This record gives sequence, structure tokens and C-alpha cells, in this order.
Amino acid sequence: MYQGASKQNIKSISQSRQCLALFSRFARPTCIFLSPLQVCAKGFFLSEQNICLPCNCKGHADSCEDITGICIVSNCREHSTGDFCEMCEDGYMLAPSMDRRHTCRPCACPLSVPSNNFAERCDKGGAILRCKCQEGYAGHLCERCAPGYYGNPMAIGNSCKRCDCNGNSDPNLIFNECHNVTGDCQHCWGNTAGANCERCAPGFYGDAISAKNCRECDCESGHCDMHTGECLSEAFEIHISSLVVGCDECIWHLIGDLRLSNKTLDQLKVGVLNISTGAAANDRLKYYNYTAHRLDLRASDANGFVQRAISAVNVYNNIVKYIEDANITSLTTLNLSQRAEDAIIGINTQLGNLVTQSDNVFKESVSLHSEQFGMEKQFNLNMLVPELLDKLKVVEEKKPVNNVTTNIMRIRELIAQARSVAKKVQVSMKFNGQSSVEVHPHSNLEELKTVTSISLFMRVDPDKDPIEDRFIFYLGDRNGRKDYMGLAIKNDNLVYVYNLGGEDVEIPLGSKPVSQWPAVFNYIKVERLGRHGKVFLTIPSQSSTDEQKFIQKGEAPGTDSIFDIDPKDIVFFVGGVPPDVRLPPPLSLAPFVGCIELGSLNNDVISLYNFKETHKVDVVTSSPCSRYKLAFSQSRIASYLFDGTGYALINNIERRGKFGVVTRFDIAVRTVANNGVIFLMVNAEKFFLLEFKNGFLRLVYDFGFTDGPKRLENLTKLQINDARYHEVSVIYHQSKKVILLVDKSHVKSVENPKTTLPFSDIYIGGAPSSILKSRPELSAVVGLKGCVKGFQFQKKDFNLLEEPGTIGISSGCPEESFMSHKAYFTGESYLGSTAKISPFDSFEGGLNFRTVLPSGLLFYHSEGSDEFSISLENGAVVLNTRGTRVKSHKKQYGDGRTHFLVASVNNQKYSLLVDDKDKQEKKRPSSATRSSTGSAIKTFYYGGSPSSSFKNFTGCISYAYVNRQDRDIEPEDFQKYTEKVKTSLQDCPVHRPPAALLSRHRNNTSRSNLPLGLMELTSDSQEPPELNTEPCYLSSSPRASQQAFHYGGIANSRQHYIDLPDSLSERSHFSLSLKTYSSFGLIFYVSDVQEDNFMALFLAHGKLVYTFNVAEQRVKIKSDDKYNDGAWHNVIFIRDGSVGRLIIDGLTVLEDSAQGSDVSWHISSPLYVGGVPPERAQKNIQRNSAYSFTGCLKNLQLDGRLLSSVTDTFGVTPCFDGLSEAGTFFSEEGGYIVLDESFNLGLKFELVMEVRPRVASGVLMHVRTAEGYVTMYTHQGAVVVLVNDGTNEFFTEVPPRQGLCAGNWHRITVIRDANVVQLDVDSEVNHVVGALNANSTDERKPVFIGGAPESLPTRKAYVGCMRNLTINNSPVSFSKAVLVSGAVSVGTCPAA
Repeated sequence: MYQGASKQNIKSISQSRQCLALFSRFARPTCIFLSPLQVCAKGFFLSEQNICLPCNCKGHADSCEDITGICIVSNCREHSTGDFCEMCEDGYMLAPSMDRRHTCRPCACPLSVPSNNFAERCDKGGAILRCKCQEGYAGHLCERCAPGYYGNPMAIGNSCKRCDCNGNSDPNLIFNECHNVTGDCQHCWGNTAGANCERCAPGFYGDAISAKNCRECDCESGHCDMHTGECLSEAFEIHISSLVVGCDECIWHLIGDLRLSNKTLDQLKVGVLNISTGAAANDRLKYYNYTAHRLDLRASDANGFVQRAISAVNVYNNIVKYIEDANITSLTTLNLSQRAEDAIIGINTQLGNLVTQSDNVFKESVSLHSEQFGMEKQFNLNMLVPELLDKLKVVEEKKPVNNVTTNIMRIRELIAQARSVAKKVQVSMKFNGQSSVEVHPHSNLEELKTVTSISLFMRVDPDKDPIEDRFIFYLGDRNGRKDYMGLAIKNDNLVYVYNLGGEDVEIPLGSKPVSQWPAVFNYIKVERLGRHGKVFLTIPSQSSTDEQKFIQKGEAPGTDSIFDIDPKDIVFFVGGVPPDVRLPPPLSLAPFVGCIELGSLNNDVISLYNFKETHKVDVVTSSPCSRYKLAFSQSRIASYLFDGTGYALINNIERRGKFGVVTRFDIAVRTVANNGVIFLMVNAEKFFLLEFKNGFLRLVYDFGFTDGPKRLENLTKLQINDARYHEVSVIYHQSKKVILLVDKSHVKSVENPKTTLPFSDIYIGGAPSSILKSRPELSAVVGLKGCVKGFQFQKKDFNLLEEPGTIGISSGCPEESFMSHKAYFTGESYLGSTAKISPFDSFEGGLNFRTVLPSGLLFYHSEGSDEFSISLENGAVVLNTRGTRVKSHKKQYGDGRTHFLVASVNNQKYSLLVDDKDKQEKKRPSSATRSSTGSAIKTFYYGGSPSSSFKNFTGCISYAYVNRQDRDIEPEDFQKYTEKVKTSLQDCPVHRPPAALLSRHRNNTSRSNLPLGLMELTSDSQEPPELNTEPCYLSSSPRASQQAFHYGGIANSRQHYIDLPDSLSERSHFSLSLKTYSSFGLIFYVSDVQEDNFMALFLAHGKLVYTFNVAEQRVKIKSDDKYNDGAWHNVIFIRDGSVGRLIIDGLTVLEDSAQGSDVSWHISSPLYVGGVPPERAQKNIQRNSAYSFTGCLKNLQLDGRLLSSVTDTFGVTPCFDGLSEAGTFFSEEGGYIVLDESFNLGLKFELVMEVRPRVASGVLMHVRTAEGYVTMYTHQGAVVVLVNDGTNEFFTEVPPRQGLCAGNWHRITVIRDANVVQLDVDSEVNHVVGALNANSTDERKPVFIGGAPESLPTRKAYVGCMRNLTINNSPVSFSKAVLVSGAVSVGTCPAA
């Protein structure tokens, strides 16, 4: 505004006084006298006196009107309003701030966060908050939904929504239309039913949503289709009594309501958890009847296998949808918590039934011995999709209430069992020339690259279906590009086709045209090893002919040997392919007509019923062909194959024979595994276990004896893992003596107090995880990999496949299961054999290898002074034949990955090819043309040799082959080798191979220089590369709950958080999840320096207590229930001035308040979680709750945001999953323990400890002396003790025989006497005598265990477990240490 009055230019004392009088209420009054044509500056207005005065907008606006000074409302910020921005907008309330300004913050109606503020306006009278709620909300804090609405306003991000009952709810009960949390309609009328009254009730049919014309069924049975009214026969009725055991009411919602619901995700989140009563169950029964009717199930399904499978499918599919849609965090009332548990229990039950039903069909399929005894039973296992486990994982990572996570783990186990059963279903599928099946491919795709073996049974009927060119299977890229392999019928021949990146290879089996095959199941097997392929055909014996076998072999041209496949694009189709899949030209044929039953993929049992998808497969109209199971000679012995995941369970074993004076168990076992359970009986705390460890029999049992378990072990003469059957008998004589017989010879016996066998059930070959976790003695038990035959109890036979509790085993005992194509070498081992080979003249050999070391001998042969070898030298692969060396271009093959090499020798050249990419050749010198000793039998070695100067190999060799002159190329079976020295023939470690034993080329003399790995003590140079080349067998980061931390073990275990917001002094909304068994302990604490103002959350007698002060008063809220049950619980604790709220699992809301609303309350950093420093918090909290709680905590949030500003950690580690054991764990995040000076590690001491490292190098102990230091550490598989006395340095080291990093416990003893140090590791002893320093003094200093502060020049911290530390024969208690710093868990270790 322009100013025109000339009197504005008049300045006088009176004007100044007038300004001062008008605005004396401002802290800094300012008057600006304007000259003509000037405007007031920003933040000022022109008064009637032509003076620019400050706007009075409470700091919320920068402009106001001239003359009146009224603030421009549209400019009011921070949700303020009014003439002077002195009020708050609707939904906000005034609150004093630190600088005494007026601030507006969201109404705590019910939560003071914008997403959960549902008030139109609110005001505070004294300590009481009054809320005027928006439509749909009720309660004095808008904390619940109004009638006609549903939801949970107390959960951040949640709100109330209008009930949706499709206009079918009872109009007389409008205020109770739907459940106030789930939204499920409670009073459907007009003959409707469902969570949203969206369908006709059972016994009615029609359109419930649009036409609203649900009419009663006009059927004698009372059952009709809910949509069409078509009557359903009673023959297809599924009785409630047969299903009520297996189906909880809530599961009917999972089956039906989710299937039909097209509602929003928010509705689905809560809708699935409602329990509808008998109506939904009856509705679901009717639906099954209708489904069965539509499928026109005939007499071939007399036993109901298909019908029950349909039920299982429906349950499974809806559980998948449940996992996808349900958000368990939305539970907000005790009633819903119980319903959630009901839902989980129901899912458990249904999945248990699913497993049982699947397994029954599986058993039916393997028990049929003749085609004359009826049609094989067919069922649909399309529930076995891989997405479920991923979705379960997502739910686990949410915030489940009570024991939901435990139940989800149980569901995971049941699904894995169902998948295992599906893989072993020995039933065929019938293909009609249009159908196809996509099967789950092999889990170990790396193995498929080198070797691929697929077997199947196939039946064609030349008389009914003329033999034409047809597709059988395809394994490769979805788009038909890159490498592939397949099988087809072409020109009346069975043809094996594959491509490894070059030309297509076709191997036709011309010796037996397909048109001449009998119309029975014939056995087919195709194999590929490198570039070499074979196809086998076996025709079973007929009435007039014996079993016939045919074979044809071929090889790919060129040198490519690897089946290069992308895991993301690999597909495995059988019978045909869908229209969108492109096949390579050699396989672009008509789909198959006939029956196929898959057998194995790389010797793993595989089934068509473990499929991803099917295309035009009608299991009803195209019934599968039955197969005579005993047609082939190899399957005529009744035996059972165990793959390490399944087990047989015989319930009520006394039904076939009673426990007597002599009770006998007999079983025959065949295996090559190192460890496995043979049989196990468990009853509460009592158990009986027969197993083998490291190949030797071991028996342990405990019937409640006062002196603990009885044992028969260290039976070194009883090695049974030699690939032969061994008959094992256990006899319990006169209830007091156990006798063990092997191969009918008495081995050993043990006596016990007279006790009747307290068992009724027996597990064979394995057991559920819940059983194995029930006792520490069973925690390390592993499932049997091998075969069993002839199990007897009291000389009575049992068919294990017919037992209802049997899971995941299959019939037969294929020889391939006992071949060893893999070997692990330790650096001191090798394998030797003999064969007719000529390496110097004509040779081809290939192998997979994997190592983390740069050098090692892979293959070796010698004739006199002539040597032929393939080795790894400084990371490169080298072929050496009589001194001519061919070396790979790449030099990084010691990288821990699997690599495949092929070496060849012919008249012209020597060739070496690694991974199909690194190819090197050398012309054969003329001097090398002389022939060797021809076709004589020669000795060769893998992994090393007894005489070579090469360093032996450390790592894995698998699927090796050489071109023997007396047989076709096939993988070497290491099990048959005559020389096996310190070699393991089990699977190579997948992720972290055990550390190699170091070479012993070290001396014990004193040195002035530092040992390897301690250079950083005197230098800032980086660690040498070899420090990172030997990972340990145990992972350095055990499996842990995501972003969860474990507290406890010491009194002051804790984390410190800083950077707390200023708003914390006014209000706060903290949330966290915790699980614990502690009765007492501090969880959360924050205060000012003097602890006059404070806030705390702690445990007292297992109950949660939330408390804070309001001046001299206390707000204290205590839960009614105990929460120290070891389950995860969600806790929200809110402070809003003088009002406090405690919300547990979204179900229990507790509140308390104190008088006074304007009381000053200030706290300062840090905020303590898990505990507090010594002596703190005891002013405000009872002593027994002022120490750390023991348990886990995660998802700590303030006002909906994760707190992440941890500055200090004391005795806190990740929250590890799985089993634990006694000890102290030093986590990879780093940490150490400081012992007080009462422990003397001076000039003379003895220290003993046990360790199980998870890294190859790290500090175990460090202590400063008056002149120098003493350090004990691990370095690349050895224990080293280094002494520095200020003048001299000397050290000694011991590499233990078993390997320090192989996952075992090791006992270390260090004895020092001045300048003499002796080191003992697992009874391997070494010592050193250093120079004597006469000036050394014996002064006590703090002892650091597991690491040291960064200010001290030590190596990196130790990672692993430690236990039983003693110093000078005095036990050391880490819980009483001076300091536990960093990520150290005192008292508990993750089990190996």
C-alpha cells in the first residue's frame, strides 16, 4: 500500500513513546516510520498511525492485513488458523513447545500420527482429551469403529471402512451389520451367506448380489448347485463327519470365501480370519459335491482318491491365497487372536491331511503289483507350487502374534513333506496328442551342466496308435535357444537329441524300432557326460522272451562339453509344450500319444506329479496306464529307498507282536553315507536311538535312568557304510540288557536297571524335526541316505510303504544310489585305481573341480620317469605330459566355484579346455611319438598321489571320466577304487568347504621376524591375499532373524541410541517386537542426566510394565498376562503428556494418566535398549528388573520410523535361529571381553580354552605386559602364540590334525614360564624357547578375549564359539567380566 500523508515524515519523541506503548507486549518491539510511497517490509503491517508494526501471527505466517494486523489465514502454516493463527485446524490441537510458541499437532484420536488421527476436532481440558470423531468412528478417543463400520483404528495405517453386505443384511440389525474388526457380515438374510452375504445359503440357489433371488433347492437330496439349481446326487456327498476332523470352520473360509471374493486387499486381510459356523461348512460340502459331479467320477475312483485329492487341492490353493493376502498384523482384539490361532491350527490340520492324502495315493501307486488288480489311482497334485514357501517367508517377516510363527514353520515342514511325496509318486500320465506337463527342474542346476541323466517308463501301443514322429521331452531354454537336450520318436526310432552350443547331436536307437515294442511300459534312460551321450532301452520279460537291453552311444562334434543353461529360463516339458514355447527344429514334432512315468533325474527320484503346470491334461477322461511294478528284474527285491528327508513311522508296533522277555528288532541297511539314523523310538524324555556316525554303528538310549543315557559306541569294527547290506539286530533281554548283533554276530551288550520298553511307535530312517528337537541327544541326528529291506519286529514283517505315518520314501534300491561320483580331498589324500589306459598316446579325461587354494594335483599317472599330470598351479590349470606343458590362459580357478576341464592327447596335439571357454593347445613334439606300454593295465590317481612331488589337492572333484579302453566313457565310481586315502566320498561342502590341513613344513626355532599374518602389528600394509582364501566350514554369519538382536547373558547387555527428536519431551509413540523367557529384566530406558525424568519398559514376574514420571507422580501400566513364553509379541507404548498407553499384540489396550498437563518433562541421549550401564535405572525401577532381559528384540520404531542410530553395543548379537548350546559367541560384527586384573597372564601362567572358529584368522587372547604383549590368535588353520617382551619376539604354532576351521571344538592349552612357551592343540604339542630378557617384570594387566579395542595393534577379532576358559586353574565367568563390548553373546552359542 502506498503511503501519501505528509505527517508520516514527522518524527517526534511522542511518536516513539506511542509505538513503545502500543507494542510493549512484544519481546523486541520495533517501529518503522515510513516515508511517502513506501511499503512495510515482510512480517510487518501499516498501523493507523502510519507506523510499520510486526505481525502477531504466532510465528505461523509472514504477512498480515494493514490497519487491523489480522493474519492472512491462507498463509497460516503448521495447521494453524484464526485471525492471528492462534487456533488449530480441525483434527489438530494446541500444545506448548520448547520455545513457548503455539504449535498444532494431530489429535491423539486415537494416535497422534496423521494416518491415525480420526477426529474432526479435539480439545484438552486439563489432563483429559476430548475428541469429536469423524463419521465411522466411536469412543472417547475414536479408538473403535462405529456400528456399520469395521477396522482397527489403533493400528498405524489402519482405519474404519463401511460394512459391505451387498444389501443382504437384516435391516432390523443395522447397528450390528458386520463384525467391527473383520467386516464379516453377521446377519445375512434373504437366504444368503458368506462374509459379505455374497452367495446363496446352502440348500438355496440363485444370484445373491444383483437379482437377489436365492430360492430353495427342489431336490430330494436337498443339495443343488448354488448357481444353477441343478440337483446333486447323494452318491457324491461328502459327509460332515468325515471332514470335521480335518477341517476347522475357519478353513472353510480359506476354501470358499477367498475363492469367490473380489473385494479389496484390505477386506481380504481380515476376511479370511473369520469363523463362519456350520453354514459355511455345509456350503463347502455342497461345492465339493458339485465339483465331483462335474468331473463325472466313475467306478475307477471307488476308493475316492481323486475326490480327496480335489479337496486337498482346494485347501492348498486357498492357503496360497491366504498367505498372499492375509496380513496377520491387522489382528487387534483378543477374539481375533484366538481366531488367528484357530485359522493356523486349521491350516496345520488341512496340510496334515494333504500330506496324508498325497502319501496314501503314493503308497497305492507303489503297492500295485499286477495289471490285473485294477486301475492305478490318479490324483492331482498341482498344489505343489514353489510360491508357497516364499509367501510363508513373507508372513514370517511380518509381525505375527502369539505362536503364529511356530505354526508357520510347521506348515513349511508339512509342505516340504508334501513336495517330497509328490516327487516320488510312481504313477504315469496319459498323453492324448494335445497335452503337456511342465515339471520342476533339477534343484542342482550346476550339476546338470556337466552330467545329465534322465530315466523314464514309456508305453506306446503300435496296434492302436500308428507310430509317428512325436515329441517325448525337452530340457532347456524356454525359447528353444542356447543348449538343450530332448527325446523323440523319429522315423520309427527312439532318438536322443542334445546341443551344447555347436551342432545338434542325434543318437537314434536303430536296433529296436518303436513299432516293434510290446504294448507295456519299457524302461528308457538317456545320459550325457560332457560331450558324450548314450541312450538305453530295456524291454521287460514277456511270456516268451527274457528281459532285453539295447544301447546306442554318440558324441558332440568339437570340444564343447558343458550344458550351459540359465536357471531363470530353464524348463522341463514332457509329452508336449504349450503354444507359447518354441522348440528347436529337431524336436518340433507332434505331441506324444501314450503313457509316461518319470523315473529319475541325475539319480534323484522325480515324478510328473511334481509339476509346475499342466496343459490339456484330463486325468478323468484320460486314465493313466497301469504298470506292472515287478516287470523288471532289478525291482523284484522288496526294498525301500531313503533320500535323507523322509522316514517310515510304525504306530502301535505291538499290534503285530508284544514286548516280551525277549524283544527283537531286525533291519537290513545299505548305505555309503557317513551318518544316518537307522531307527528311533521316543516317548517324552525317554528315547532309543540306533544310528551310524562316521560309518560306525552307535546306540544310545535312556528310559529315565538316574545315571543318564546308556551307550554303545566307538564300535570301530562295525563300519557299515561300504555299499553292502548289513543285517542289524537289537535284542532287549529280560527288560535289563540290550544286545547288538551285526550280520548275525554278537557285537556288544550293555545292561541297565530293569525297565519295560516304554514305547509304542518307531521311526525308521528319520523323524520329524519336532521329534529331533525334543532332546539334545537327538539334535544332531540326520536322515538316512540309503536302502532298507526286511524290517521285522518280533520276527514279524512290516511293509513300510503301507504304514500311514510313512513320509517321503520310495520303493526299490537302484544301484546308482551307491555309486560315488564325488570326492573331497584334504590336501593329504588321494584316490587310486587301475585301468587299461594310454595317457601318453591317446587320452581324453574330464572332471569337475572346486577349490579355494591356488595349487594342487588333480590327476596323475607315471611310467618310470615319465609323468602325466593335470594340476592347478598358482590358479592356472596345467596339463603336463612328459615335460610338455599346456597351461590355461586364466589364472583364477582357485575361486571356490565349480569348473569343468577336459584334457586330451592324440597324434597331433595336446589340448586343454576349461569351462568351454579357456582353450589352449600345443603341437605334439616329434620326440613324443614313441608309444607307451600299450593297453596294459596302469595305475592312476585323483587328488594327489603317494609319490608325486606335486602338492596334493584340497577341494572337490566330481564326475570325472577317462577313456578306458575296456569300457565306454562313464563317470568314475570312486566307491570301487582300491586306494582311498583320507578321502570323503560324500557330497562336497556346498558353500564353505572345510579348511585344508596346512603343510607341516614349519620349524620350532625362535625368530626375530614376525610369523605370517602378524605383519599388521608393525605395519599398516594390507593383509596378504591368502588370508581370505580358506573359508571355514561353518558360516561366519549363522542364520538369524532379520534385523533382530539378542540381549542378555550379562547384567548390562544393551545398545545406545542417540539423535532423539525434541518432540520426545512432549509425546512419543514407540513400538517394538520381543520374545523372551525372562521373568524380570529391562527392555527400554531413557531419562535425563539426574534421572528425575524417565520412561521405561521392563518385565516383572513375566508381565510387561510401562512407566514414566509426571513431575513427582508416576504413570505405571502393568499387563494382566505374562508374555515370557518365548513367542514374538508386538508392543506399543505411547506417552502423550501425562497420559500413557500400552498396547500388546494389537489386542490389549491399557491406559493410565497423572494429574497436570503443563508439567515440564525433558530427557537426553542416549536411549538404552535391552539394559542400562551399571547402577543406572535403579532409582526408578525395582532392582531385579533393572538388569538386562534375556531374549530378542526387533523393529524398534519411534513414530512409525525405525531407529537406527546405534552408537554403542555391549553384549548384543543378532538373534540367531535354530538350536543353541552353552558357550560364548563372538559375532562377525566384532567385539571383545575384558577380564579384570585378578587374572595374571604375566611371566608365568597356564591358560586353557575350547574354541570352534567360524573364520580362519582372529584374536583369541591379548594382554599387554609392562614391556610388550602376549597374543594368541588363529591364522589360516593354525593356532599361534606370540610373545614380545620389549626386546625379543618369539612364537610357536600348531595346526591341529582335524583342521581348526572344520566345524569341530578344539581344546587349546598355553603354558608360559618366562622365555619358554608351550602350545597344545588337541594333544598336538609345540614349544619355543625365546631369548631371556633379564629386565622383564611381572605386572598384572587387563586381559582381552576375542579381540581388543581399536587403539591396540592386534589382529581382527575372533568369530566363533568359546567355552571352558580357565586361567591358572581358575574358571573364568564371562558374565562377571569387567566389560563385554560389541557383538558378544555370553552364555549361548549357535549350534553347529
